[in-house]
Amino acid sequence: MKAWRQTSPTGRTLLIAVLFTGLTTFMFLPLLAIQLTAQGISASRTGFLVGLLAFSNQGFSLLCGMLVDRCGARRVMMAGFALRIAGYLLLALGGGTRLTPIVAGIVTLGVGGSMLGLSIKTLLVSEDSVEPRTMLALRATFVNIGVVLGPALGAAVYPFGFPFILGACVLSHLVLGLRLAFRPLTARPRPRPAAARDAAPDAPGWARWQWIPLCLVGVAYWAIYSQLNVVMPITAHAMTGSTAAISVVFTINGALVVLCQYTLLRHVFRRTATRTLLAIGFLAFGCAYAVLIPRAGWFSLLAFVLPVTAAEMLVGPSLDEQAIKASSTRGTGRALGTMAAAGAFGSLLGASMGGFLLQTLRGGSGVWLVIIGLSVGAAAACLLLPKDRAHHVANTHPANTPRPTTSPEPAQ
Repeated sequence: MKAWRQTSPTGRTLLIAVLFTGLTTFMFLPLLAIQLTAQGISASRTGFLVGLLAFSNQGFSLLCGMLVDRCGARRVMMAGFALRIAGYLLLALGGGTRLTPIVAGIVTLGVGGSMLGLSIKTLLVSEDSVEPRTMLALRATFVNIGVVLGPALGAAVYPFGFPFILGACVLSHLVLGLRLAFRPLTARPRPRPAAARDAAPDAPGWARWQWIPLCLVGVAYWAIYSQLNVVMPITAHAMTGSTAAISVVFTINGALVVLCQYTLLRHVFRRTATRTLLAIGFLAFGCAYAVLIPRAGWFSLLAFVLPVTAAEMLVGPSLDEQAIKASSTRGTGRALGTMAAAGAFGSLLGASMGGFLLQTLRGGSGVWLVIIGLSVGAAAACLLLPKDRAHHVANTHPANTPRPTTSPEPAQ
């Protein structure tokens, strides 16, 4: 893969960190609720604790982004590794129904994950040899390898005991943290286009008009995407009669992202404006939910997977790319944190909206019509974003010049 070869040794190490932290996280996350209930914690408290983990991760994203810009991505990354390790250890101490170490562990895990994710993403998009769109696509690919393989690996290890999963999480974060702590960071901030500097987050009046539609688009994306966890599990079971139907959807979705994410953004849509990618992605969301209107069982469900996966692959990285373009060189962390905060609000709004629609419309086609309308409205809002073609950046990007051949390779 050309982009992998162009990535600096530090960038490759960061991508490997994304892979293994994602793998161990998704070993742990799907089994958390099962383990908590097995320890004797009530279902209502378990639901609160799982929700607290998501809130801790997303709710502090703007603050974490500001810390990245103020303190440096490396320091925040190391703090993120330390907090994640501490969180896993606190959960290991929280056997039984003792809530204090469990709550402390979950909050520590969530905040540490936010710090770790934003700092690594900031370092990756600051690579001077690969353009941000390509790096975001690579990162998404590595994340989804963990999404696909992590739950299966966790299910294989869980019979030996949940502490073994927590131990794998601690070990992976410890090794990766030490590896990155002693590796010099070679990524350098890239210059922003003039239009981006004019809209810099660290300049006076940072929240200019283009940030309003961008944040609204981010909220809309996560509100729609959250239906995969709210409306779709219930709908998939109702349409097929199988409790495994939603697992099939997620498995195919993850595999498609791993196989197609990089190619789609790096080659197929390389010269497409970011706002155009966003609009196409939201229209793909609309198409995905439109095929569910006939309620044709497995056929509708399988037809749903392809456009919804295309939407995920186009919109997710493109939101971050648009935020990076609109930020100053020293405001990348805050820009990415802003989008993550919009995602937190959108997820909460979407989960509430999905439950309300299911209850009031009784699972009828009206649910899909509302989601389709939201998708089309978000696609139209994308046209309010500043237009900035990817190839304008690529033509002057350092990746188009020969790289030194003497740079050391990362340890294998």
